[in-house]
Amino acid sequence: MPANRYGAHVYTVAELKTMQEVITLTVFAIFSIRYLGEKITLDHVIGFALICAGAFFVFRGPLGG
Repeated sequence: MPANRYGAHVYTVAELKTMQEVITLTVFAIFSIRYLGEKITLDHVIGFALICAGAFFVFRGPLGG
């Protein structure tokens, strides 16, 4: 997890963990496609889009007033 003394001063722990997950999944997806020959299906695209939507809400801040 990229949470360290410097990152914790800029981002919350939730934001750091979210960044780690998105980065890890992106790198793994690229590796799977390029080196393992995996095909990306619509289910994968939808799942990744939902993860990105979750990241959006983590970085957006609290809903409401």
